[in-house]
Amino acid sequence: MSTSLNILRQNGNVPKTLQGEDHISGIMAYLPSTAVPDSFKTERVQPLSTIEAAEAVGITAEAASWGVRVLHYHLSEIYRLNPAVILYVGIFDKPAAGYTFAEVKTMQNYAGGKIRQLAVWCGDMELVADDLTKLQGKAGELESECSELVVLYAPKVTTVQNLPDNLAGENKCRVSVVIGQAGSGDGAELYEDAANEDKASVSGLGIVLGLLSRAKVHQSIAWVKEFPTGVSVPAFGDGTKLRDLDRGIIDKLDKGRYLFFVTHTGQAGSYMNDSHNMDAAISDYAAIESVRTMDKAVRGIRTYIIPELAGNVYVDAGTGKLASYTVEHLKTTANHALEDMERAGELSGCRVDIDTEQDILSTGEVEFVIGNVPVGVMRHVKVKIGFVKSV
Repeated sequence: MSTSLNILRQNGNVPKTLQGEDHISGIMAYLPSTAVPDSFKTERVQPLSTIEAAEAVGITAEAASWGVRVLHYHLSEIYRLNPAVILYVGIFDKPAAGYTFAEVKTMQNYAGGKIRQLAVWCGDMELVADDLTKLQGKAGELESECSELVVLYAPKVTTVQNLPDNLAGENKCRVSVVIGQAGSGDGAELYEDAANEDKASVSGLGIVLGLLSRAKVHQSIAWVKEFPTGVSVPAFGDGTKLRDLDRGIIDKLDKGRYLFFVTHTGQAGSYMNDSHNMDAAISDYAAIESVRTMDKAVRGIRTYIIPELAGNVYVDAGTGKLASYTVEHLKTTANHALEDMERAGELSGCRVDIDTEQDILSTGEVEFVIGNVPVGVMRHVKVKIGFVKSV
């Protein structure tokens, strides 16, 4: 035999990396205590940024527990859509008497406040308004602790036609409800296996989290060109396929501000219906990207302003009001993070104002007024077309 050289290319499972922290995500599930993998009985939250890492700690497609198999499916979809995601996975015992969702804070605290979007799977629990209030409450507590995040919530969908359309309302901007599900492939097979789970919903939660973790903060995950779901047959959490549902009901679900998968005539594939959260439709924060953009702005401002705390502020000796050069310094400091976001295309513009009339010698307080101009999202298009005699 003549001499030869064979070079075999292998997958070293080296995770991809992204700049910044906008892609840092979490997913949590509540399972019966007997179904929780052994490795999670002592470490309830673990960083798992590849499917191989997840399988090594017992989250496999062949697990005896249906819930663990569902979690493996969601993780697979997250990694498929965003191989560079940094992901924290939490598995908690299903509570015997009601959910408090205290584990939302457990997840964020474990991650050192770095989780930007957290998916919560409760596919065997019916959707009720009180749970949305609880989730918003936990997210609000984290916001007050400077650990802002948004929550994707996937409850059980028993009958999609009967979902309430009045759950959205004021002060629910940090919670989105995912009712979409894959109607073919692994997701559909898992749903068929759910007969012994009282037809619990599998949900497309992992798909939505994968898209959201990949999107820049100002981008809508419903952007057709950028964020195809990869779901060939869109369905809902009760197994009903999108194509079998009346258009009026689909519109009602969209107006109810749920998240699910849709198709567009003449366009292959499926996409998100929108980027709703459960806030009031007229709110400035009625879309996930609005909340994420403002969260990033707040974190950036905090980063630059905190070092200024308890620092000296000079006043005009003649009036006792803020000196102009001090005002300019503080405005420039607060502007740093916003200008970075504007250069990155995450804001259309920004402005920082500080009233020089403030009496810091009496109050010790300086008030900033900051206005951000967001990036618009083209949700609807109207095209007028007709015949003319000449052009």
